[in-house]
Amino acid sequence: MSSEDFYENIRKSTKLNHFANLVNLAAIDGEIKPIEEKLLRRFSRKFDVSEENYVRILENPASFPVYAINSKTQRLEFLFDLLRIIYIDNEIDDAEEFLIHKYAVGLGFSEEQSHQLVEKSKKLFENNFPFELYHHFIESDEY
Repeated sequence: MSSEDFYENIRKSTKLNHFANLVNLAAIDGEIKPIEEKLLRRFSRKFDVSEENYVRILENPASFPVYAINSKTQRLEFLFDLLRIIYIDNEIDDAEEFLIHKYAVGLGFSEEQSHQLVEKSKKLFENNFPFELYHHFIESDEY
C-alpha cells in the first residue's frame, strides 16, 4: 500500500467516525427526529458514507471511536458539524453538552479549550451562520 493510499484510508476512516459521532449526538435524547435525519443524510453525502455504512452506523454509532485530528481548522469544522446536530432543536441539554466536550477532547482539543469552545459556541448557536463566521469568532479573543 502506498503512503497516498494509507492517508486516503485514514481520511475515509476519520470521515466515517466523525459521521458516527454526529449520529450518536443526534440520538442522545432518545430517537433520531425527522429533522435530524434530514441533516444526517446531508452529512452522509458530505462525508461520502455509503448506504451500507449509513445503516450500520445508525444501528450502533457508539462503536466508532473519536480520532484526534492534526489540523485545527478541520477540528473546528468537525466540532461545528457536531454543534449543528445538537442545535437542530435550538437547545443544548446537559447530556449533549457533556458529549460535545468529550468529542472536542477526542478531536484533539484540551479540556480547557473544550470548555472555552463550547461556551463561545453556545453564544453563537442561537442564530444560523456559516462555518467561516464560526471559525473567525472562535479564533478571535473577543466574546
